[in-house]
Amino acid sequence: MNDAEVLVIGAGLAGLRCADVLISAGRDVLVWEAEKAVGGRIRTDIVDGFRCDRGFQVLNPAYPELRRAVDLSALRLRPFGAGIVVRRDEGSAVWVHPLRDPRRVPAMLASGGFKPRDLVAMARWAAPALRPKALKAQHRPDVSLREALDQAGVRGELRRVVDRFLAGVVLDATGANSNAFALLLVRMFVLGVPALPADGMQALPQQLAARMNGRIALDHRAIRIESDTGGWRVNGDGISVRAQQVVVATEAAAAASLTTETAPEMRGVVTDWWASDQPLPGPPMLRVDARRDPPGPVLNTAVISAVAPTYAPPGQHLIAASALVERDGTVPDESAMREHAANILESDPRAWRLLIRNVIRDALPVQLAPLNLRRPVRTSAGIWVCGDHRDTASIQGALVSGRRTAEAILQTTGAAPK
Repeated sequence: MNDAEVLVIGAGLAGLRCADVLISAGRDVLVWEAEKAVGGRIRTDIVDGFRCDRGFQVLNPAYPELRRAVDLSALRLRPFGAGIVVRRDEGSAVWVHPLRDPRRVPAMLASGGFKPRDLVAMARWAAPALRPKALKAQHRPDVSLREALDQAGVRGELRRVVDRFLAGVVLDATGANSNAFALLLVRMFVLGVPALPADGMQALPQQLAARMNGRIALDHRAIRIESDTGGWRVNGDGISVRAQQVVVATEAAAAASLTTETAPEMRGVVTDWWASDQPLPGPPMLRVDARRDPPGPVLNTAVISAVAPTYAPPGQHLIAASALVERDGTVPDESAMREHAANILESDPRAWRLLIRNVIRDALPVQLAPLNLRRPVRTSAGIWVCGDHRDTASIQGALVSGRRTAEAILQTTGAAPK
């Protein structure tokens, strides 16, 4: 049986960030990862030379914790266009980021789809995202996103775009999720433009893992945690480790099975990736369907190779589209997603070839109102826990949770974090 000062179970973003902070403070850390690669839910599959991330994943460089945790320049980020393409009954319209492309705002307003009162209503809803300190000072109670948009008077096409765009981010189309969480996301979209690492989203956890200096044991699944003299014994399949401190940094269901904690409700997503020999026109932006009665289940779609050419072999094109996994587990048919994505893109899908289908049933924890930003990092039994289910359901939340847990360990065991 091996010994470690701290055993971190799980090499997703939270576990890697926790281990990184502890190692930087001089602690003896071992990381167990059940899979054959690091990253948790952030993974990239290479299929016929195409990079296909698992699920709808983008990286917002405005996340504060991201800048603290990794070298963004080393990721060689490829940004999406600063805006969104809106599919209408007749054609499409480009809605630009007004702060990043102000010259195109007049043309956007002239394209129709919303009236001045709609913009006033949108500003009324989104204003707290631009003034978070003022929002805290007002002590407003958190409500559901649906209720907040209704109260602000956001309606019509603008409302449908907001609803469907955010549904693709938080994986909930009912509007029941926390308005405070939605505003946090809006703030990040105002401050930064989502991007993709040139080598795929898995480049993010791989950069963190590269600092571990051989401390990560892959294909090591923790089965049981037992109290031991002066610490803990963690048993796996024919292996065990004794550690003074144990951090459970797995996804929510696995964390619940290893601790006394209750797993939160989760939301699922399905993402289809297609290859095409034919180029697809239009700006390198995310696209949503703003029609009252969309002809399919797709929440968002994009020509990924137009954003990040490194995702596709030369002369080839990569398309991705995402839809929700229903609460009963139902997954939309690939044919329905293909037809709807092509309709949004105003393209012919007959030349598309399916590369891979990612069905992720436990993709994100639900974030209902009132938003609980900081769940405890330690159970009553003394086991440490981190992950996006302990903070916000985001890359930012996972990284913050990992750091918070590491700092709490250092404080509890008599060493201040560097």
